[in-house]
Amino acid sequence: MTQFSSVDEQIEGSRLQLDIWHPDCWTLEVTDSAPGGLLGHGVYAIDGKATGRFTAYGRSVGDLETLVEAIDASPLTDDVWEADQHYATDVGTPDPENVTTGLVVQYELSNSINDALVSRGFIPDEPVRMTGGREYWTVVSHEDRATIADRLEEIREEKSAEITVESMRSLHGGLTSGVFRTDCLSERQREVFELARTRQYYTWPREVTAADLAAELEISEATLLEHLRKAEAKLLDPGTQ
Repeated sequence: MTQFSSVDEQIEGSRLQLDIWHPDCWTLEVTDSAPGGLLGHGVYAIDGKATGRFTAYGRSVGDLETLVEAIDASPLTDDVWEADQHYATDVGTPDPENVTTGLVVQYELSNSINDALVSRGFIPDEPVRMTGGREYWTVVSHEDRATIADRLEEIREEKSAEITVESMRSLHGGLTSGVFRTDCLSERQREVFELARTRQYYTWPREVTAADLAAELEISEATLLEHLRKAEAKLLDPGTQ
């Protein structure tokens, strides 16, 4: 069971970032073997099936076609159709240079982890990212930390899932007060920024240096600082591209 540090339990809620794997999930299987990734915008129970709205993205038209073909061919999907202008470019995806298309996918409801999370009070706060055979959820919950830990354990057992809590922060004064929304960042910018936050780079005095973070990511310090600069610009000014 995930261990949480002791904090004041009288909070107005928490925002969690979860790294999830669970069996019989088509999003995990296709993103593990095909290029590109997916953003999940909602899953709904319709006629006993899960029907989800997704954005599929890739670095090229060829990569995107390979991904969509893999989704359509998966034995875990029942029906797939495109819902947007073909191969549109959408700055809302993890990287503004990605080629994207909108999809609606129907599949077995029992293979979705969405209801297991939502029914226990974990409300998605950003589109769900699926890439590299993993799902990355950002959720909010108004339960105390002990209850959150118990409910995550229930989901692990019910869905035979692996769930890692990457970060957990208290929300004070409302769901968005003092919280950066990171869905505007590219995958690399998000990775660098979240590592910096997790390693207490933004505390004073700092507990880690930029050189330490760069070494952990196996990139140069200049590259790390450039990723952080771009991420910070986007987060502080949502109009920044």
